[in-house]
Amino acid sequence: MALEKVEIVDRIEVVESGVIQVRTKTAIMEDGKQISGTFHRHVVAPGDDYSAEDARVKAICKATHTTEVIAAYVAAQNERNTPTL
Repeated sequence: MALEKVEIVDRIEVVESGVIQVRTKTAIMEDGKQISGTFHRHVVAPGDDYSAEDARVKAICKATHTTEVIAAYVAAQNERNTPTL
């Protein structure tokens, strides 16, 4: 009986604001068959450091997180966080 833990990025989604949603699947395999699995999700917002991400996520961030997208995202966040009287 050989147990193995396998982690893969199995879903990458880009939403309108430029935020990239990443889902990582962790599977416990026994003799090549999955016996357990869990998912973890995280986001990479425009302007975030993505240097530690999966190679595919890095490529999508590089293509998607342009200067314009980062500026628009920061402006939207600032507007959202500005208190109204």
